Amino acid sequence: MNPEHLSQHGRNLLNRRSFLRNTGMSMGGIALAQLLSAEGLLADDAVKTAGGIQPIRPEIDSKRPYAARPAHFESQAKQVLVIYCPGAVSHVDTFDYKPALTKLHGQKPPGIPAVTFEGATGNIAKPFWDFKPRGQTGKMVSNLLPNLAKQVDDFCFFHSLHTQTSAHPQGENFMNTGFTMEGFPSFGAWVTYALGTENEELPAFVAINDPRGLARSGKNNFGNGFLPAAFQGTDFNAKNPPSNLFRPRGYTKQTDRQTVDLLQRLNARHLQQFPGDADLAGRIASYELAGKMQMSVPDVMDIAGETKSTLASYGVDTGTDLKREYARNCILARRLIEKGVRVVQLFNGSDPAGGNGITNWDSHSNIKKTHAMQAEIMDEPTAALIADMKQRGLLEHTLVVWATEFGRMPFLQANGTGRDHNPDAFTCFMTGAGVKKGFSYGESDEFGFKAQVDKTSVHDFNATILHLMGLDHERLTFYHNGLERRLTNVHGHVVKDVLA
Repeated sequence: MNPEHLSQHGRNLLNRRSFLRNTGMSMGGIALAQLLSAEGLLADDAVKTAGGIQPIRPEIDSKRPYAARPAHFESQAKQVLVIYCPGAVSHVDTFDYKPALTKLHGQKPPGIPAVTFEGATGNIAKPFWDFKPRGQTGKMVSNLLPNLAKQVDDFCFFHSLHTQTSAHPQGENFMNTGFTMEGFPSFGAWVTYALGTENEELPAFVAINDPRGLARSGKNNFGNGFLPAAFQGTDFNAKNPPSNLFRPRGYTKQTDRQTVDLLQRLNARHLQQFPGDADLAGRIASYELAGKMQMSVPDVMDIAGETKSTLASYGVDTGTDLKREYARNCILARRLIEKGVRVVQLFNGSDPAGGNGITNWDSHSNIKKTHAMQAEIMDEPTAALIADMKQRGLLEHTLVVWATEFGRMPFLQANGTGRDHNPDAFTCFMTGAGVKKGFSYGESDEFGFKAQVDKTSVHDFNATILHLMGLDHERLTFYHNGLERRLTNVHGHVVKDVLA
C-alpha cells in the first residue's frame, strides 16, 4: 500500500506533516474544552460522576474559605476526631479474638502461603496477650490494651476490613486519601472543603503528629491534594507549638491589633485590583487566619489550667517521655474539638527514620516488645481522651475513629518473633455521634487471615464516616483533570448496619 494513501478510496490523504498538524490542533481543542468546562463556559456543564449522580458543590466564599457550610443532610456528628496508628496494629493480638490460633499454635496447616510481604512464613502463633470478656457485652479484648478494653460497650468495631496494598506508605495513603498514589486530598481536606468550620480563629483541620515526627506518607496523610490549599491540615502538636504564631516580646497586644488592621486594609485594597482571583483571596484568608491564631493558639495549647485529676487520667506525669508527650497531644485534641475545630487527626506512631528505636506499630520481629511499647504509649491517654470527651458531652456531636492501615498475619515470619503485613483482614473502630454502641460488624475467617463475613473495603469505611458527617460520598466531588474526583473514587457503600 502506498503510505501516502491510507484510504482505499483516496479520500483521507494524510502525510506526516498534516498528521502532526491535525493532531496538534486536536490536542489544543481538547485542552481548550477542558478549560472551558472547568470554568463552566460550555453549553452543557452538568458534569456527573461515573455513577451518573449530580455532584453537590459547596458554595465557598474565596474571602472566607473556612466559613461553616451546611451538610448534604442532617446528621448527629458535626466534628470528627481520627486517631491513627501507623505501622499496622495486629488485630489478632488486640480486638479480633480467634481461638483457632491457640488450638493450632506452632502448626502450619494447609492454605498458609509460603511467602508474604517480608519473605518466608513460619507457623501459626497464638495471641501474644491473653483475651478475656469485657464490659456488659462480653467483647473479647486482649490484655495489651487494658484501658481501651474497659470502654468496649461504647465502641463499634469493624472486623472485616480489607485494603488494596501491603506497603505502609501506600496503605496510609489509601486509608487517608482513598488512593495508593500521592497527590490526592486527605479525608480531613474533603470534610473541611465541604463543611468549613464553626471557629474561624483556628484551622478547620488540624493534624497532631506523633512527637517523634511524621508517619511514613508524611504530609500526604493530611494534605489538600488538588483541593484549594486552604483545606490542607495544619500541623502542630503539644511538644512543638508553632512558635512563629506567638507575639514577639515587647510587642504589645494593642500594637499587634493596629498592625493587623492596617494589613487587612491593604489586603482588601489589593484584592479590589484583582477581582475574582480565588488564589489571591485564599492566600489573604490564610494570612488572616494566621493572625487570628496568634490569639487563639496560645490559649488552646496551654494545658496548665487542666485539673490535676484530668492530667493524671491522661497519664501526663507517668510513664516514658513519649507517653507523656502523646498524653499532652491527646489533651490538645480534646481542646481543639471543644473549640469547634471540624477535623482533628491524632497520630500515634511515626516514620522509622524519624527517631531512634521503635517509632510505630510495625512488628516484623519481636512483636511482644514492639507492640507492648506502642501500647504503653497509646492505651491510657487514648482511653482517657475518649472518656473525657464522653464526660464533657463532646461525643454527642463528635465522631471518633480509631484506625490503622492494615492488619498482621496470624502466623509468624520465618524469624519466629514477628507478624507480617496483612491487607486482607484488619480491625478499626468508631465511637460517638451516630454509631451503634457495643456493636461488632463483619468477621474475618477463623484465623483472622482474610475478611469473610460482610467484607468492608476502605472505601466503604470512608463512605460511612462521610455519611455520619452528613455528607454523600458520591456527591462530594471536585472536578480535576477532566474527572469528578471523590474520596471513595468510584467505589464504596455506606455500612448502614453500624448506624445508630
